[in-house]
Order: sequence, then structure tokens, then C-alpha cells
Amino acid sequence: MHRTQHGHDEHAYDGHAYDDHADDFEPSRGEPDEPYLPGTRPRPRRRRRLALTAAVLVALALLPVAVDRVVAARIESRTAEAFQQGMGTPEAPEVEVRGFPVVTQAASGTLRHVDITAHDIPAHGSARPLPVSELSLRLDGLTKADDDSEAWARSARASAFLSYPDVSGALGLEISQGDRPGRVSAVVQLPLSQEVTVTTTVSAVSGNRIAFEDFEVTGGSLPAAGSAILDRIFERPIPLRNIPDGLRLRSVTTTTDGLDAEFTGRSVTFRPEEA
Repeated sequence: MHRTQHGHDEHAYDGHAYDDHADDFEPSRGEPDEPYLPGTRPRPRRRRRLALTAAVLVALALLPVAVDRVVAARIESRTAEAFQQGMGTPEAPEVEVRGFPVVTQAASGTLRHVDITAHDIPAHGSARPLPVSELSLRLDGLTKADDDSEAWARSARASAFLSYPDVSGALGLEISQGDRPGRVSAVVQLPLSQEVTVTTTVSAVSGNRIAFEDFEVTGGSLPAAGSAILDRIFERPIPLRNIPDGLRLRSVTTTTDGLDAEFTGRSVTFRPEEA
């Protein structure tokens, strides 16, 4: 044994230097199993495990919502088909079943709230048919018969839009918005290419009918014969025959493009076989 020039002891062992503290050294056995220190990033394997767990939890949370949406879509499709058959519309209406969950509503046999919007409802079986351009229904407590022969709502509100071209076709006169709220203007064609403009009040009367009363001449000169013709045209209210049973016409208001009719009712019935 001898001392080097730097003052360290050196032992000869098989021709190599030997460290007195070599016995204290343990070779690495892989990464330690210590918990992560604050501020350190998790290892890739743990990140993948956390991501997988999060994905499973999200999937489990969304599963009831997805199932409920499938059930709701099925009910909406069948309701639209039945309504189209019953009302004779060219296209199926828009149907929305509201409230969550729908599955429990369907199991009980009663849907709490259903919205239906239908377009171009024809008016068959009427001497003066007046189609409904748009009908919006808000139904509460909708239940159907076991044999699907009919469905009924505990209560309902509805709004119908009647365009002026359709009103004109029903009356045989050119109808447009009047000079005051609640009144419409009508153009009467007279012999020798003469025209007379009159205005009349629009109102809701019993039997889901629209009445035209108290007409006044606002342009031109109306002979006695023309006045008698208008009396006959306006004396009979126009019935709305394409409204579900149980709805009652409450009011009619004039707009730029047509008439807005408001309905309410209880025990409103829909019968698909009436198509």
C-alpha cells in the first residue's frame, strides 16, 4: 500500500483501483415506488390509467342520457306519423317531447309535455275551406289508447296562422291587413273594371268560426247591389274544420301576412283514423 501524490490511499485489487466505500453502494433496481412529490408530473403509465378511468366515468354518466334520447326520438317519430295521418298534412310535423327522463314518462303511459308544429293543414269537407298554414300545439299530459286508435291531452294551447291568400280563397275576395287593428281590407271587383275597397272587423265566434262584421267602404262607390253581395259573403262565419277536437277558438288578431288564431282546450283528442 502506498500513498499517491494527491494524498489518497490506493489498494491494488486485480490491477484496479479499489474504493473503501464501494461496499456501501447498491446498484439501481429500477424506478423507486415513492409517491409523486408535489409539482412533479405523473409517469406515462399512470396518466393513461387516469385518462381511462375518466373516460369510463364519462361514458357511464352519458349512457342514461343517450338511452333516453333514443326513446324520445322513437316516440317523437311515431307521434309525428300519427298526427300526419290524422290531419292529412303533406309532411310530418315537428314533434318534441320535453322533460327528462322520457323513459319514465313512457313507462307511466303519459307524456308530461309535448310540442307539435305542423304546416299546411288542409280543410276538407267544407263549403269554404280555409287551410291552416301553421299550427303550433303545446300539449300537457298526452296519453294514447292501448290500440293506438286515438290520443288525448289533458290540456292544450294552440296557435294557428291563416295566410291572407287562403282567407281570400275562402271568401272569394282579395283580403289584406286593414287600416286598424282587428280589421281586414277586402277588394270587391265590380262590372266595367271598377273596384271598391271595404274594411271589416274580424273576430272569433262559437264553433271555432271566424266572423267578418261591420264592413265599411273605404275606397270607391259601392252600389246597392254590391252591398247586398257583401252582406251575403260576410254574414256567414268561416268554420275552422281542421283543428283537433277539444280546442276552442279564443281570439283572432290581424297581422301583416295573415290572421293569428289562439286556442285553448281540455281533453283534446287526436284520431289517426280520421285521415
